Amino acid sequence: MGELILRKISVVVEEIHHEGGPIADVPLQRAAAVAVVKNPFAGRYVEDIQWFMDDLRPLGLDMARRLVTALGGADRIQGYGKGALIGAEGELEHGALWHSPGGYAMREVIGGTKAIVPSTKKVGGVGARLDVPITHINAAYVRSHFDAMEVGLNDAPAGDEMLLALVMTTGPRIHSRSGGLEAWDITGEDGLR
Repeated sequence: MGELILRKISVVVEEIHHEGGPIADVPLQRAAAVAVVKNPFAGRYVEDIQWFMDDLRPLGLDMARRLVTALGGADRIQGYGKGALIGAEGELEHGALWHSPGGYAMREVIGGTKAIVPSTKKVGGVGARLDVPITHINAAYVRSHFDAMEVGLNDAPAGDEMLLALVMTTGPRIHSRSGGLEAWDITGEDGLR
């Protein structure tokens, strides 16, 4: 229906060696892909907005592929999440349009995931930040993988833009020791346990 107008993409990888305790044998990697696009609905109420999800699908796949490459391959991914930060001329519902294109892109690129992709969204000004929730890719109740990654760019989103984010991780939080379901105990039947 429309044409996606992309302003920029950023990919960042964090490598976490410790959180105040002993240095991990294998550091945790968290990566975020962030894209800034023109919001075609900015400044006005539009009833029919679902068509924009089709425009966002190729972007979601591109971002998911960039993350998998940055983290060394799909077989290394253990956690994921997504989020949208909508410029002040838009509305929260515009962020909901990222759920399907972002989530299904990660699930397709990683392959075989069972858990729902956690998500967040908000309306914010230029330079706003967004905490993107992260859970295990196959069982949402794996407590060691409950995490978040803050994303944002100093010049986005402008009032008529959307900042769209995908996040992936290679493992549990460093020094995870809060108990609960462990990754090796996943039955993988319902995406929860």
